[in-house]
Amino acid sequence: MLKTYLYVPEDLADKISFTAKSQNKSKAEVIRQAIEKGIASVQQQGTASAQVLLKLAELGKRHPLQGPKDSSERIDELLWGKEWNHDE
Repeated sequence: MLKTYLYVPEDLADKISFTAKSQNKSKAEVIRQAIEKGIASVQQQGTASAQVLLKLAELGKRHPLQGPKDSSERIDELLWGKEWNHDE
């Protein structure tokens, strides 16, 4: 295990102390668990959008739909029923 120094705001230090005392754990263990859970959460967030895109691609393969070929150029018209001028 590596030793690391960490500066935390006073209110966070109070929360760590309270949690450690209420769970009968060391402050170091509370911090390690919080970091572990936080890292896992951040890692999932990074891949969530990619997973959604892959699921959408799978749906597209299973259910081939056809739409306008120029939808990226006509997005405002298709979404709002109006072609916007650049001055508006």
